[in-house]
Amino acid sequence: MSGFLQRGETYNPDVLSCLANLSNDEVFTPPALANQMLDLLPQEVFRNPETTFFDPACKTGVFLREIAKRLMEGLAKAIPDADKRREHIFRKQLFGIAITELTALMSRRSVYCSKDASGKYSVVKFASSAGNIRFMDIRHAWEDGRCKYCGASQQANERGDGLESHAYEFIHTLNPKELFNMHFDVIIGNPPYQLEDGGFGISASPIYDRFVESAKKLMPRFIVMIIPARWYAGGKGLDEFREEMLHDTSLRIIHDYPNADECFNGVQIKGGIMYFLWERDSKGNCSVYTHHKSEIYGPVSRPLLEQGSDTFIRYNEGVEIYRKVRKFDEPTMEGLVSSRKPFGLSTTFHGRAKPLKGDIIIYENRGVSYASREEICVNRELVDQFKVFIPRSSSGSDAFPHPILGRPFVGRPGTACSETYITIGPFENEEICENVISYIKTRFMRTLAMFKKVTQSTTRALYTFVPIQDFSRPWTDGELYAKYGLAEEEIAFIESMVSPMDAGE
Repeated sequence: MSGFLQRGETYNPDVLSCLANLSNDEVFTPPALANQMLDLLPQEVFRNPETTFFDPACKTGVFLREIAKRLMEGLAKAIPDADKRREHIFRKQLFGIAITELTALMSRRSVYCSKDASGKYSVVKFASSAGNIRFMDIRHAWEDGRCKYCGASQQANERGDGLESHAYEFIHTLNPKELFNMHFDVIIGNPPYQLEDGGFGISASPIYDRFVESAKKLMPRFIVMIIPARWYAGGKGLDEFREEMLHDTSLRIIHDYPNADECFNGVQIKGGIMYFLWERDSKGNCSVYTHHKSEIYGPVSRPLLEQGSDTFIRYNEGVEIYRKVRKFDEPTMEGLVSSRKPFGLSTTFHGRAKPLKGDIIIYENRGVSYASREEICVNRELVDQFKVFIPRSSSGSDAFPHPILGRPFVGRPGTACSETYITIGPFENEEICENVISYIKTRFMRTLAMFKKVTQSTTRALYTFVPIQDFSRPWTDGELYAKYGLAEEEIAFIESMVSPMDAGE
């Protein structure tokens, strides 16, 4: 086949495997992972000469290349002549849109064995150099400083004519059907994850959700995509997408990686990564696979939302723990936890290094400072009460076991904090605060918080699964395991996921 490898042949090294580890900005898909995603599809699609495949975000062309291998094998009976089979596959079944001019060339080289699909080295000679993998250098449509299609910031993304615009064709239209004017049976890909949004410091807005939404508008039989898992928690423009996905009973399979490094070697993606199968003509529970420390837990067939919950519990091992706790029907700690700015002071607030008369203590990101009571914008009454302070952000590591929450400490009367911390309370005295802290330090409590945690931020929402205990006494993991009747395997899961927080620290 003039350089085009048959599926199953040995090829080493594979340049696409090398590219998959190059960059955090554009996460390329390794061939092995692409094939795992293709395995989600009913394999008869590769034996049907009428099946059409579309990658709306080609980077290296790995999906189309691996599909071509499967079709060459699967259509051998339907189209015995290898040359005719190859011509049919590349002309009639494989289509793509590249995200940049460079990735268009890479994809054509991977699929057609030539960056010029009309050239003599292409395995199938097209009339145009693009073949069926096109790239159009389109521009954002700015309205009031934002692109009306993708929401990109004009200030952060407007570039010169000679530079990439990152205006992706597939999501820069109100009607994706117009792009190819044809129906696709399978849409598969690894879309761009985010765009700079012009926010404070390094800030970016998700964009992968728009690729999924556009794919659904085309109503293919199947969608297979790999995207960040941050949408589980919503926020940052993802609330509507989250709501729609969690109630979409056509979402049939999820492979979830809380630690993205286990999926994309050497790449950190906060909140992990997931890929899924969406099937238009099949509805019901979702088969969920949890990937943890090279082990696969599942599949567990379950609804994405547990009864009484608005949260997808991503860990299969945690579902029964959640159910056991919920049976007690206890009030949760959410109502005791403050908003992100408990005293109205931002992260950038810095008080005095030395106190003046009447000053209160402020816990902020540089340590301890001092300020007058008049500088407290909200919750002034909380200043003179006992409470617990806990960092609003946890460790940046994605590796498990993980602390999940930062270290709490007692906030005595005469203290406040900046946005660096949130508060829990108020409480009657210091002893109760210490008992609350003993509870927070248990792995059990932090596991329940983990079920709500997808990002580093540890907001009030994390405490909606955490029941209030009798805080007239301290708590240990052993007591909590016994109270809720946890099985040995459930305890083992908790202790594999959550690192200890020494009681004396």
